Amino acid sequence: MSAPATRTYSTGFWLMCLSSFLFFASFNMLLPELPAYLTGLGGAEYKGYIIALFTLTACISRPFSGKLADTVGRIPVMVFGSLVCFVCGFFYPWTATVAGFMGLRLLHGFSTGFKPTATAAFISDIIPLARRGEAMGLLGVAGSLGMAAGPALGPRITAAFSLNTLFYCSSGLALLSLLVQGTLTETLPLEQRQRFSWQLLKLKWNEILEPQVMQPALVTLLCLFPYGAILTVVPDQSTALGLKAADKGLFYLCFTLASLLIRLLAGRVSDTYGRLPVLRVSTVLLTVALGVLMLATHSVPLFLTGAVLFGIATGLNSPALYAWTIDRSHPERRGRGVATMYIALEMGIGVGALAAGWIFANQTERLPYVHGLSMALTLLAVVYLLFGVKTQPANAE
Repeated sequence: MSAPATRTYSTGFWLMCLSSFLFFASFNMLLPELPAYLTGLGGAEYKGYIIALFTLTACISRPFSGKLADTVGRIPVMVFGSLVCFVCGFFYPWTATVAGFMGLRLLHGFSTGFKPTATAAFISDIIPLARRGEAMGLLGVAGSLGMAAGPALGPRITAAFSLNTLFYCSSGLALLSLLVQGTLTETLPLEQRQRFSWQLLKLKWNEILEPQVMQPALVTLLCLFPYGAILTVVPDQSTALGLKAADKGLFYLCFTLASLLIRLLAGRVSDTYGRLPVLRVSTVLLTVALGVLMLATHSVPLFLTGAVLFGIATGLNSPALYAWTIDRSHPERRGRGVATMYIALEMGIGVGALAAGWIFANQTERLPYVHGLSMALTLLAVVYLLFGVKTQPANAE
């Protein structure tokens, strides 16, 4: 497959990138502060649930969002996801108990169960096959910028104003994301569109998972387990290494900026040389990054080196996985195909977060075991990509 001769993107594409930036910044800006917030509520032992509960409802909602994106439309599904994110930001200041906090995290997870699924389907509708990897890379750049800006700004907003101000800022960014989506034109073909009815929420077994994308889904599951684990333990690892409160987002900043820079090239490379070669290289690098984090128990430079390597690996890995998933999806079931990949993503992140919280148990000396388990799973992904997957042609448009 040759690289595209032209790389001019529509206004709709760039507006979707802006919407994704705002959306990811919205909920990621809370991550550095939530472990301490939960501890203040008396739930220090439940830190693993901060990510796990969020991803649980995201995972459960994927089959519904995929079906609705393929029937009702891409934009209504995106709007619903952003609306949930907007509402949740206003309710965090009112959660005075651990149970209330956990319930809100469950509700907040619906936002990522809906918005990214429809976003990927929308982009696949407006971008031709020969430019798909590059487009997913650019969309990932927008998301990465949001993921970098959010955790970097979150602790500073809290330090300068208050934690409640942080929650309201998160809600405000979600509202801006929603408003941007209101300027876009629906891309689902008219002949596929249906009016929403509660009957659409009844799922048949063949509507939950898309069989054609099970290979990329399995790789996604194995490669996203480390991300869930890292989200859970990095705030405590940062504190253990002596980083100040305002610098708790430094790992996320290094990780995301590295991912951002590599994504500018990663998608184009997968369009030129194929998805599998890029995935094999990136998964090996992911394994190396986790090995560095295992050793970074007393060294901030080594810790941040691990963040950079993890960001580079993720920046290579993610656009290729998205493009491979869409390549294998039937054009009329793209929403379901993307949803299947996201189910695997949420399962990987959620199980990774739960396992990390259980293994770590607020004991710093256990951090290497968390990263070691993650490294074992990425090694398994390397073996599967090398020996269990054959190069396949993409579905015709």
